[in-house]
Amino acid sequence: MRTRFAFLLVLVVLVALPLCLDAQAGSKINVYAPQEGFVDSQGALIYYMSVGRGAPLLVVHGGPGASHDYFLPYLLPLMRSNRLILIDERGSGKSSKLADPHQYTVANMVEDIENVRQALALGKISLLGHSYGGVLAQAYALKYQQNLSHLILGSTFASTKELNAALAKMKSAMPPKARERVEALEAAGLYDRGEPWEHGRYPEEYAKLAWGVGYFPYTYQNRPDPNYDPLASNTGTAWDVYREMWGSHGEFVVDGNLTEVEYLDRLPKIKVPTLIIVGDHDESDPNMSREMHAKIAGSKLVILPKSGHMTFVDQPDTFVQTVRDFLAK
Repeated sequence: MRTRFAFLLVLVVLVALPLCLDAQAGSKINVYAPQEGFVDSQGALIYYMSVGRGAPLLVVHGGPGASHDYFLPYLLPLMRSNRLILIDERGSGKSSKLADPHQYTVANMVEDIENVRQALALGKISLLGHSYGGVLAQAYALKYQQNLSHLILGSTFASTKELNAALAKMKSAMPPKARERVEALEAAGLYDRGEPWEHGRYPEEYAKLAWGVGYFPYTYQNRPDPNYDPLASNTGTAWDVYREMWGSHGEFVVDGNLTEVEYLDRLPKIKVPTLIIVGDHDESDPNMSREMHAKIAGSKLVILPKSGHMTFVDQPDTFVQTVRDFLAK
C-alpha cells in the first residue's frame, strides 16, 4: 500500500511540476478564437473570417473566382500583431452566388469591401490584395482612400494590356509541343466539352497544360506546394465569376470585363503608405510592380528572391515579416 501511495505521489509531482515551472516563469499561451459571418452587400452575402488582435488588416484574394482558403495557413502569423479579416468575394468561396453574372465586377466588389468595413465597424483599415485581389485593392484605394491606413499590393497588375503581354511571354516560353497543343485546344473552344458536368470549365488536358506546364514555373520557386494540382484549380474555381471577369479564350489572354483595368495614369492619386511585393519569378511580371512603384509616390517595393506568384508560400517568413514591419510604421 505504501509503495502504491509513494508511486502516486511521485506521479502527481511529475505532472504538476511543469505547470509550476510555467507559472513561475510567467509564460502565457495565447488563444486566437476566429469569428465568422456574412455581410449583406447589395444583395450579395459576403463571407468573412476574423481572427487576431490589433489594427485591422483586411485581405482580398485572387482568381478571380478563388477564395480566402489559399492564404491559409501562411498568413496566420499576422494575427499576432493585427486583427486579420479574410473575405470571399461575391460569387466565390462561401459567399453567395448571383443569378446575373454581369454583377461580378470590380466596382461591385469594391463596394463589398467597403460594406464589410462598415458592418464590422473597422474604422481605418490596412488592405492587402493578392493577384486579382491587388486590382481590387487599387480600385478601393482610388475611391475610398480616406478609409485606409496602409495599402499592400501583392503580385498584381495595374494594366490588363501589360498583363496580357506578360501572359503571352509565359505562353511563348512553354515547350513547343505543349504550346501547340494549348493553341489547338483554344482554337477548338474550351467550353461545352466532355461530359455534361464538365461543360462549364476547362477540359482536363487544357488545365494540366496551362496551369501545370505553363504556369507552374511562375507560381512557385523556392518551396513548391507538394499538393499543387492543376486539376484542383480547375474544379475549385468559381467559373461563373472567372468567365465573366477573365474571359473565355483561355489562360493566356484576358478578354472578360477585367479589360477595363487600366489604372496606371491614376496611380499617382494614391497617397497612403503603400507596399508593393512581388516574386522575382512571378507570373505578374516584376516589371509591372516596378512601374507601379514609380507611379505611387513614397511606395516601397520588395522583390522576393526565389519566389513565384505565391510569394507567401515560397518565402513565408520573409513575407510575413515584411508586411508586419510595414504595418508597424
